[in-house]
Amino acid sequence: MKTIRTYSELMKLTTFEERFAYLKLNNGVGQDTFGFDRYLNQNFYRSKEWKAIRNRIIVRDNGCDLGIEDCPIFSKVIIHHMNPIRVEDILDVTEYLCNPEYLICVSQQTHNAIHYGNEEIIQANKIVEREANDTCLWRR
Repeated sequence: MKTIRTYSELMKLTTFEERFAYLKLNNGVGQDTFGFDRYLNQNFYRSKEWKAIRNRIIVRDNGCDLGIEDCPIFSKVIIHHMNPIRVEDILDVTEYLCNPEYLICVSQQTHNAIHYGNEEIIQANKIVEREANDTCLWRR
C-alpha cells in the first residue's frame, strides 16, 4: 500500500533533516513520469488554478524551504507535490493536484535531493559559520 505524505504530518517534524527524510523518494535520475503525456502536466502548471494555489502555498510557508523558518529560499520557489502526481491525477482532477495538504515549498536543490535521494545536494543549504580571515590564504 502506498504511503500518503501530508503537510499536517510534515509539520510535526521540527528539523530540516527529518522533513527531508519524510519526503525523500529515492527515484533514479531520468525516471519516466509523464513520458509522451508531458504536455498534460505542462498545461496544468500554466493554469490559473495552479498559479493561485502556488501563491497560496508560498505565503503559507513564508517562502521557506520545507516550511522551515530558518531556511528562506532566495532563488526560484518550487511547489513540490509531496505525493508524485500521475497522468491519472491530471485527467481525473484528483485532490492531490491542488490540495494544500499535499504541497510544500522547496528550493531547486532540495527538490532534486528529494527526487534523486542525494543528501549531499542539500548540504549546500547549510549555513557556514564565518571566522576571521577565513578567506585570506596567508592568515590561516
